[in-house]
Amino acid sequence: MEIKDFERQHIDEAKAIAHACYDEEQQAVKALPTVSDIPDLSDFAENGLGIAAFDGGDMVGFLNCYSPFDNAFGSTDVKGVFSPMGAHAAVSTNRSKIYAAMYQAAGAKWVRAGAVSHAICLYAHDEELQRQFYCYGFGLRCMDAVRPMELIDCKPCAGYDFSEISKDDYHFIYPLDLALNRHCQQSPFFMNRKPETREEFMVSSLKEGARYFAAKQNSKFCAFLKIAASGETFIATGDTYRHINSAYCLPEHRGKGVYQNLLNFTISTLKAEGYTQLGVDFESFNPTAYGFWLKYFTAYSHGVVRRIDERIMQLRL
Repeated sequence: MEIKDFERQHIDEAKAIAHACYDEEQQAVKALPTVSDIPDLSDFAENGLGIAAFDGGDMVGFLNCYSPFDNAFGSTDVKGVFSPMGAHAAVSTNRSKIYAAMYQAAGAKWVRAGAVSHAICLYAHDEELQRQFYCYGFGLRCMDAVRPMELIDCKPCAGYDFSEISKDDYHFIYPLDLALNRHCQQSPFFMNRKPETREEFMVSSLKEGARYFAAKQNSKFCAFLKIAASGETFIATGDTYRHINSAYCLPEHRGKGVYQNLLNFTISTLKAEGYTQLGVDFESFNPTAYGFWLKYFTAYSHGVVRRIDERIMQLRL
């Protein structure tokens, strides 16, 4: 196997391999849309952090990432890199061995660029590849899941009102958003992201074009869903897709069917508007989210992460 720097001349072959890998996952997750093309890889060819693997002159794999960014995961003080879905792939034969060689070469580049947090988005049903990254010190952190825009099976929930919140009333969601942030600081999360102020929450919500759906009991808000036009993978966008990127229910209202009914109210609203797919992303180490979302959605991506010893930066690799 020959390892080379990823360059523009490799893009067409790389996209063909990436498309084949996506098709594999789509066979396992029928709710995934059919795609005609993989997103452009030109930026990855320019940042000098990617590699391509060849066997007998034929490309067998490639591994790229975004340029290093500060404050990895919004809750650390280190630089990180992220290789999103479609920015890497390998042929099916000897795939795990190909990735082992590719990460060895790419990882050296990433560390030289100052990144000690390495994150890669793998397909959820490629268990062999997940085992390879597990052997290299990676662990599961994030998941993306999808479902058709169809109602889930649940009993009605008496005593609660469900509605979409007007933009003028977004400030009523802010206390729940703060509660979500506090929730994520606890074990086993340990995510210490700086919360937004009320004003920042309002500005960012309007800028993102967010839509909030909420549950109330006795006129008091107790749960919400934040709906966005896109998620974190290349399929999480488009005219027929909507994405859940924030959600929370007060603990005293859990286990009563509130969230299932809120989800159904949201689905009914979005389906009436012509949307056909609903996605969500969440941390795998959130036990409440993990249990709830995977009951009603099908995972298609696993975001795996490795945090290397920062002291390696003292050496010149």
